[in-house]
Amino acid sequence: MNKRNWRGGQRPHRRRGAGQRQGWYGGNRAWPPQDEQRYVKANIPRVLIDTNAGCACNVSESRCVHSAGHDSARPPLRAAHRRLENQSASPTSPTSPSSSPPSSSSSSPRTSNAAPELPGFYFDPEKNRYFRLLPGHNNCNPLTREMLQKKEREKQRNQMLAEDEKPRKKAPRTGLNAVLLLQKRHLGMLPEPSHSRLVHEVKVSGMKRHKLEIQSTEGSNPNTDNFRLIVGDSACERVFTVNDVSHGGCKYGIMNFGSSSRGSLSVEMCDNLYFTNRKVNSICWASVNYPDSHVLLCLVGAADTPGCVSLLPASLFSNSNPDQPGMLCSFKISSAWSCAWCLNPQFDKTFSTGLSRRVIVKDAETGRTQVYSTGSDVLAQQFAVRVPVLFNGCRSGEIFSLDLRQRGRRGQSWKASRFHQESAITSVRVLQDDNYLLAADMLGQIKLWDVRATKPVQEYKGHHNEHAYLPIQVNEPEGLLLAVGQDCYTRLWSLKDGQLLRTIPSPHPAANDLIPSVVFSSKLGGCRGLPGLLMAVKHDLYYFPYNTDYQEAAEQPGNVF
Repeated sequence: MNKRNWRGGQRPHRRRGAGQRQGWYGGNRAWPPQDEQRYVKANIPRVLIDTNAGCACNVSESRCVHSAGHDSARPPLRAAHRRLENQSASPTSPTSPSSSPPSSSSSSPRTSNAAPELPGFYFDPEKNRYFRLLPGHNNCNPLTREMLQKKEREKQRNQMLAEDEKPRKKAPRTGLNAVLLLQKRHLGMLPEPSHSRLVHEVKVSGMKRHKLEIQSTEGSNPNTDNFRLIVGDSACERVFTVNDVSHGGCKYGIMNFGSSSRGSLSVEMCDNLYFTNRKVNSICWASVNYPDSHVLLCLVGAADTPGCVSLLPASLFSNSNPDQPGMLCSFKISSAWSCAWCLNPQFDKTFSTGLSRRVIVKDAETGRTQVYSTGSDVLAQQFAVRVPVLFNGCRSGEIFSLDLRQRGRRGQSWKASRFHQESAITSVRVLQDDNYLLAADMLGQIKLWDVRATKPVQEYKGHHNEHAYLPIQVNEPEGLLLAVGQDCYTRLWSLKDGQLLRTIPSPHPAANDLIPSVVFSSKLGGCRGLPGLLMAVKHDLYYFPYNTDYQEAAEQPGNVF
């Protein structure tokens, strides 16, 4: 038998050794026909993984010079392709690419050209590459899962900002528009309360962002420090502000709001600002001499400076009345988390503070003090209006009421009602009829409780909170509930049915120290004021009106702040 010489063009058959893997050619690393069929069958992008996060080359007929990284990344990619091949071969698989034409838009979660998910790797659809992910604490790695999530959130925020800038927006509900509501009202198909509530929903969906310029009596621009908290009075003519100072501590003062007949809003900052090295935990307006005549502050101690609760007259922050007393009441405490002022005529000079495992109720005139021991820190408080009952929210998730008319009780019997949520309570709001209470916790849950039956009757979904001390606001005339989440989004719900009406992104990138603070009022600037939302974030102040005839103050001739 003649032996064929392989040098003459006939290459003898060689067995695969242990060092040669099936499917790989030692010379040019080209794809064998079997793997080509897998790619065609699964219809997925042919990509290679860069384990050094520096190269991820598309597979082509040419040779890639980064062979070391490709060798280590090949096995997991081939295993993922086999899984996709099995899925595509199954006739009953709802996500099979062959079951639907490529041109049709399917609701299947896996598209025909989606890349397989590999543990520890990230696929960039724009670059058509895989990149290796490292733990987030590795500062040398520029690509982490946390960074990718932050980038995606920032992209979504920019898209929502661009959507809000459009002249026309989608209605929050199908068929909800002003013309249709007016027709139903004229035909008697919609009662007056429902018509008023739905009209407010339409206006909320059409709110536009306007930046306000803060002026002072001296003509300087005071908004150089980041806003931390704003709280409006009952008439929304004044807003108490707390700003973080760059060198440490904070400053607080009052902003006056005014509205003109032409439909603009003006803001003026009072000159007398007070600085402190202590943190302001809680603020509420107090009616001592007249409605909203004072401000109640809870200050946390810092270093050698102890914490205190101070009752300050609002005129102290204005230069117009320099002879007013500087302080009405102040007492030292270890740590104050919350405060509340009673508006009931029987106890109209009484305020309370929530401390660590206790509640203090004090009369501002007589100085009489009552201390109640609790099993947890009291983080949120508010008084009812019709009856002198104080509602408290604790770190343990417990919500209990305290009747001031039953001060003589001892032990746990003084708790009029008790109910619980799953996490620490960050805010409580009592509705006007005193039978319903709104409570928010650190799991992002907001519930409407029936105080008489001690059970929740409504839940408002979509709020985001994990560990922040975030308040909620309610406006019953418009039937709206507002809350700013830890993700820096401001959400508005329908108070009656819990429908999420609007999600407003922050004008600045999201950060834990840049969470917006908001005030909502139907008469912002006084009895003839403008309705809308006031948002303070960073060192800027924004106004969201829900009347379409609002005009910028700078566009109006002759308008003086």
